[in-house]
Amino acid sequence: MSSAFFIPTVNLMGAGCLTEAADAVKAHGFKKALIVTDKVLSQIGMVKQVADLLAQRDIDSVVFDGTQPNPTIGNVEAGLALLKDGECDFVISLGGGSPHDCAKGIALVASNGGKIADYEGVDQSAKPQLPLVAINTTAGTASEMTRFCIITDEARHIKMAIVDKNTTPLMSVNDPELMLAKPASLTAATGMDALTHAIEAYVSTAATPITDAVAIKAIELIQAHLRTAVEDGQNIEAREQMAYAQFMAGMAFNNASLGYVHAMAHQLGGFYDLPHGVCNAVLLPHVQRYNAQVCPERLKDVANAMGVNVEGLTAEQGAEAALEAIQELSKDVGIPAGLQQLGAKEEDIAVLADNALKDACGFTNPKQASHEEISAIFAAAM
Repeated sequence: MSSAFFIPTVNLMGAGCLTEAADAVKAHGFKKALIVTDKVLSQIGMVKQVADLLAQRDIDSVVFDGTQPNPTIGNVEAGLALLKDGECDFVISLGGGSPHDCAKGIALVASNGGKIADYEGVDQSAKPQLPLVAINTTAGTASEMTRFCIITDEARHIKMAIVDKNTTPLMSVNDPELMLAKPASLTAATGMDALTHAIEAYVSTAATPITDAVAIKAIELIQAHLRTAVEDGQNIEAREQMAYAQFMAGMAFNNASLGYVHAMAHQLGGFYDLPHGVCNAVLLPHVQRYNAQVCPERLKDVANAMGVNVEGLTAEQGAEAALEAIQELSKDVGIPAGLQQLGAKEEDIAVLADNALKDACGFTNPKQASHEEISAIFAAAM
């Protein structure tokens, strides 16, 4: 069976690489950037830092800082209008998954026309997006290097999954110096998001030896460094190792895709406007318990990567150990125990399950579920 492997052309990693990125942008000959970010990063001066680096290299910029935590169609349209008015020739996304996804939506529509909703699904666009340089400030979503773009449709109260090779950024930048001092809650949520990416990719029906290798290494690094990054936000070593971990998890799911954790979490985010990483973390052990019916050997590998001694365990015992290790890590970094604590309601499960079964992320889950089974997983996670 043939497979394709998608990744940005250039990926800069390590402390201080932001300056290298500015030099690389200049070498491309770009003239004016639309910087897509959020208000927090504007307020703390990080946007000015990037704009100043560009200005020093004779590159103009305009800023769209209206990205919401779960970026919407309205955010994409507002940013696109600013890009056109400013006659920008490329886009920079600065932040975590929300600015990256919003920027992808803007850049894709800028080159392909129409509305962002036209591109829901898999590879619906005809042309590459406007060049996008994605500068990451969190260690979790890996959106800075993937072909996944998640945009909330405010009218339908759902998250649209746009999986399109043409949304792959031109360049990704992971400078751990930009990740220092991030709040513990954000560090935990994004770190558990990365763990979810790696595990879902590892059990995916589209997994390959390449995605397996980076998924397992990502799990090992997250197990080793997430607790430290949460406890000590200034620990540059933990931040750098988490940056590598989330990037490798991104390499894995960008090519092996995901599963029901993401398909279900997208519905919670779209319906209740909840934080994506936290929803993933709560759902992860419940979905993997369902998956253990068909891939216990794979989940035993996950347990081993999470530091569990699996010698002598059956596949089923190893899978159970993986679920326990996931829950232990979640608890240690302060993730809520259930969805009800986040505001989810049992009376909404039927609608959530309907929409989850339509989400493209679920197509590669190792076991395909009925509406009743998805509903049961939601109920167990409450």
